[in-house]
Amino acid sequence: MLTISDITYSYGRKKRPVLENYSLKIHAGSICGLLGRNGAGKSTLLYLATGLLRPQKGSIDYNGFNPIQRNVEFLRDVFIVPEEFYLPNVTLGEYVKVNSPFYPNFSLTDLKRHLETFELSDDVHLGQLSMGQKKRVFISFALACNTSLLILDEPTNGLDIPGKRLFRKAILNGMTDEKTIIISTHQVYDVEKIIDHVVITDTDGVILDTSVIDITSKLAFSYTTDRNRIAGAILALDAPGGANIIELSDGHNETDVNLESLFELSRQRKDLINSIFHTNSTIISHN
Repeated sequence: MLTISDITYSYGRKKRPVLENYSLKIHAGSICGLLGRNGAGKSTLLYLATGLLRPQKGSIDYNGFNPIQRNVEFLRDVFIVPEEFYLPNVTLGEYVKVNSPFYPNFSLTDLKRHLETFELSDDVHLGQLSMGQKKRVFISFALACNTSLLILDEPTNGLDIPGKRLFRKAILNGMTDEKTIIISTHQVYDVEKIIDHVVITDTDGVILDTSVIDITSKLAFSYTTDRNRIAGAILALDAPGGANIIELSDGHNETDVNLESLFELSRQRKDLINSIFHTNSTIISHN
């Protein structure tokens, strides 16, 4: 379990906090989508959770370890793929030889399997790859490390349409009951079919923190041209010829979650979200 308790962080003493009194628990065995606008503190949160930043207040615990202490047992069980990264001008084999020993659960068989999912071979030279191909290779390596916590910051940026489809396939193929994957993204359509837990943050707090099962049991998402349904919906977003709407669920027919609609509902009707899901805001960002 990743437990974040009342943390506060700012980039400088005189600057207002990016995160203030922020608390969150993420349980093992889930693919969690971390969603929010720019400035909501998502990347900062990820770097705090992995010990790359130190909170000015509060505490973070992952399976009994404080990330900022950079304990070896913690570092070997956590992997982060940042939005921007550097890969050296070497072959993949050389890269694996140097870096895989840091991760005791690394599997060369799994690496080859994930590379095949991404339609890449294991004899590539990292210096000769496009940015999108480098991202495919790095995500394959991250999955092959088999850490219990994998964090991905904007993982589909730089991927083409086939690459995004293959990314979803790779994540699902690499998921186990013992693994937790946190995906921070603005590209909600790239992840809405694979996540099973949603955390939505905005500039004034955590708006929603619940499972997809809970969401679909209480809300119904659909497209309609029916003006009466559009008028009576709790949210309606214009779409060609009609609208994407959210209605209260009738408890009988579950629908797929439309993350764009859910995010807009969370942003526009925070009071309603709180009454439906009993969410308490625990993050304040001033960016």
